[in-house]
Amino acid sequence: MAFLLKNNSISSHLRSYPQKKDGGALGQSRRGFHVELGAREKDLLAENDALRRFKSHKKGVRQLKRIGDVITAVVVAGCCYEIYTRATVKKEA
Repeated sequence: MAFLLKNNSISSHLRSYPQKKDGGALGQSRRGFHVELGAREKDLLAENDALRRFKSHKKGVRQLKRIGDVITAVVVAGCCYEIYTRATVKKEA
């Protein structure tokens, strides 16, 4: 890919004209400056006792995920077994 770009006249033409950086919105850096949070943002990020019971806990989420993985494996194994038994019954008949 780099070989194609080196020999391409369009790429050499684009490289010969440096991009102009103006002071407008397009010329600004995408990386923003660090700004301290305001009172409203700090209040929204603070812990709320009324919402504490809805917060997921790592152990509970991990256990629920593991249970879901086991159920998925059991269902897939059951489907494979069912397909196998139907195929063997067809062969015998």
